[in-house]
Amino acid sequence: MADDITVQVQTCTKVANPVNGKPTYNRSNPRTITGWENIRLTRGIERCPSDFEMSMSEPYPNVTDIMINPGDYIEINLGADHVFTGFVDRVTPSISASEHTVRIQGRSLCQDIVDCGGNWFGLQLRNMTVDQIAQYLCNFYGIIVNVAAGTDVGAPIPLLNPMVGETIYSILERICRFRALLLYDMPDGSLTLASGGQSSSNGTTSTSIPIGATHAASGFKEGVNVQEATVALSMDSRYSDYDGVYLGLDTLRDTGGASNLVAHSTDPNVPRFRYKATICESVIGGKEIATMRVNWEMTRRHGRSYQVRLTTDSWRDSAGALYSPNSLVDIDLPSLKLPLTSWLISELTYKRDASTGTTCELVIMPPESFYQEPIVLNPVAPDTQVTRD
Repeated sequence: MADDITVQVQTCTKVANPVNGKPTYNRSNPRTITGWENIRLTRGIERCPSDFEMSMSEPYPNVTDIMINPGDYIEINLGADHVFTGFVDRVTPSISASEHTVRIQGRSLCQDIVDCGGNWFGLQLRNMTVDQIAQYLCNFYGIIVNVAAGTDVGAPIPLLNPMVGETIYSILERICRFRALLLYDMPDGSLTLASGGQSSSNGTTSTSIPIGATHAASGFKEGVNVQEATVALSMDSRYSDYDGVYLGLDTLRDTGGASNLVAHSTDPNVPRFRYKATICESVIGGKEIATMRVNWEMTRRHGRSYQVRLTTDSWRDSAGALYSPNSLVDIDLPSLKLPLTSWLISELTYKRDASTGTTCELVIMPPESFYQEPIVLNPVAPDTQVTRD
């Protein structure tokens, strides 16, 4: 039996003086709307915020009440599972000779941290871990931050100065890359930090366990539950030899002038000579940063050269759980020359419409495709460090 689509909507009213860490709005006039004909809801580990689009027929012409407005708070359930919490961005009613339809579009609660910054003039954050920084900044909009099970967020960051006009998400994306973390939203509208890189012992990246800590109860097998599938195999973005080039100097010291130094990595699976040089930051510890950078270039490009896009006829695995991003799943597509393997769900779209029925469209890639690029957050350590209370 197909999952019913249930939408719960409430009207939002701005709070005059919101409490930090609490929602900036009050909710009223709750109503439940059923009868939706089409849905497209997309989540992913490289997509924030999640978004949806839905449509339904509305009784006409005797409708005087507006069922849903832009800015309304919305929750979406697929069957018994809560899959989305956010706001309505757009409402598009339309009429024709035979029908009156309403189409709505929206994004999760995290849209506010993606679109907006904060009034943090002169703010300095000292000796805070990534999750502490994320929660502090997300408190401007009452967004909860979680750390995925098994994820190490790394050592505290000595100093961070948010810039005026910078969005919260742009700040978090930068420090998450620094600590090799992914950030994406969850069905309840919260923000999740999850490991997204290889381990390192020098404190510049997270020592997290690999991404994909969960595994779907069932996968996708040709002739069983795969309606259509495409495997993209590429070589155009891969190289046989990678060099990370940096100058031998210490920032703001009188020891520059040395020749260029090089960190090297190779991809033995590239069938001919293809060379790529990357200019790396010339900072204290530059050699290790350069080595990490070229290893990341090789590993990520190798992973991204394999991509599966497929459509299945259910939103759920064999255990009845909804397919979800950042989960490993088994795929077996022998006709596409892809033997049984376990890769990671990068993005998925729950869909239902009159022409195709209930389907789930997925993008699946090797886990190393999502390793985060090593970066230098502060080229020079701050002169003083103040311990956070």
